[in-house]
Amino acid sequence: MSRKGLMEQDLSKLDVTKLHPLSPEVISRQATINIGTIGHVAHGKSTVVKAISGVQGTVADGAPVVPISAQLKYNIDVVCEYIVKKIPIPERNFISPPNMIVIRSFDVNKPGFEVDEIKGGVAGGSILRGVLKVNQFIEVRPGIVVKDETGNIKCTPIYTRIVSLYAEQNELQFAVPGGLIGVGTTMDPTLTRADRLVGQVLGDVGSLPEVFVELEVNFFLLRRLIGVRTKGTEKQGKVSKLAKGEILMLNIGSMSTGARVIAVKNDLAKLQLTSPVCTSKGEKIALSRRVEKHWRLIGWGMIQAGTTLDVPPCPL
Repeated sequence: MSRKGLMEQDLSKLDVTKLHPLSPEVISRQATINIGTIGHVAHGKSTVVKAISGVQGTVADGAPVVPISAQLKYNIDVVCEYIVKKIPIPERNFISPPNMIVIRSFDVNKPGFEVDEIKGGVAGGSILRGVLKVNQFIEVRPGIVVKDETGNIKCTPIYTRIVSLYAEQNELQFAVPGGLIGVGTTMDPTLTRADRLVGQVLGDVGSLPEVFVELEVNFFLLRRLIGVRTKGTEKQGKVSKLAKGEILMLNIGSMSTGARVIAVKNDLAKLQLTSPVCTSKGEKIALSRRVEKHWRLIGWGMIQAGTTLDVPPCPL
């Protein structure tokens, strides 16, 4: 905890009501703002920059475009200046119960480890709200998903304790929204190996959203297919309406799951999920359809209602 330039984090003195994205004990150890960039690549970078800078009535209109070379350190100072002057300090919720979407999960143990050297599973992701703390008991939903003899899906949440928190190489006593956080736990590492927990939600015991197996969504379809090649002057293919019985792919948070369209009426659809998803009403989802052997984005939607699974109570 005494790395040069890092403010000490003391859980005994932590008051989440006084935390701020620019609190020294926060900003010295983890990211405060997440920024997407155009990479320095060899294919089409000038075309992309010209396209963006030439866009009119969109959200990018008037946005600064800064060409850079990270390897040659060209224009890095300009980018830093824009970040400091143009990007507002994000509003963060530190008070609500913590909620984190898992985007990676690992087994960090190496072959040949002795029993006393074995570490629990590690989950990585971004905290949406709240503060995670070392030694905190947490829940992961949906957890372990199985089908019984009759084909019904059942899920058992995973209950575990946080033993370590990391942002890059910085060890944390508590982690807040902003940047990627590695959460070391007492979980059986076989549950986390090879990204098995991707798409699951981690947070305070008893505070996580419900687990859905069917969703009712208010959806909006794109007019044209994106990313499908057209020949010559051929127009981009139109997006056909949703059909009862067709299979879609949904992206909800970091979870990708198949969905069968059970019913459609106007801009409302009822979808049966192939895998249960921990989410909540009001969450946005992306809809994709299989077109020429590839999944293509066809629209987006918002969860209005759904059918949930009965989740067994915490045994602790």
